[in-house]
Amino acid sequence: MIFGNIHNTGEYAFLPENVQKCFAYAREHNLLSYGKGSHEIEGKELFFNRTEYMTTEPEARFWEAHREYLDVHLILSGTERIDVNFTGNLAAGRYVEQDDFLPLEGEKNASLVLRPGDFLICYPSDGHMTGVQAGKPELVKKVIFKVKI
Repeated sequence: MIFGNIHNTGEYAFLPENVQKCFAYAREHNLLSYGKGSHEIEGKELFFNRTEYMTTEPEARFWEAHREYLDVHLILSGTERIDVNFTGNLAAGRYVEQDDFLPLEGEKNASLVLRPGDFLICYPSDGHMTGVQAGKPELVKKVIFKVKI
């Protein structure tokens, strides 16, 4: 996983071209103006999901990982905690291929607090639990870029 801020993407020139496209797209478009849902950039190779939700206690959230796509979580407004652990440290459920969703069970290894402009890139070995409150419940608006790998 890689944690950073959209204003410092020059430090991440080593990342693949499609991840760089996510950063460029975010700089060139007002992502808050997009409606909730899925938005294609390059078909199924690169798209994003625009979401918003109230953060909550971790007991009300779930662990997940993906096999076909990298996730690039980018916070637009609000503050969110994302708990992380490596998939090898978590118990895997049944993979749902059509949703590229691998449910996981277990404990966190670390937590990150993301604020507007912060991003977290999750690779297939990165289990993550999103939507966790950082102190108190808060409305979070974000995009999750999905980058085919």
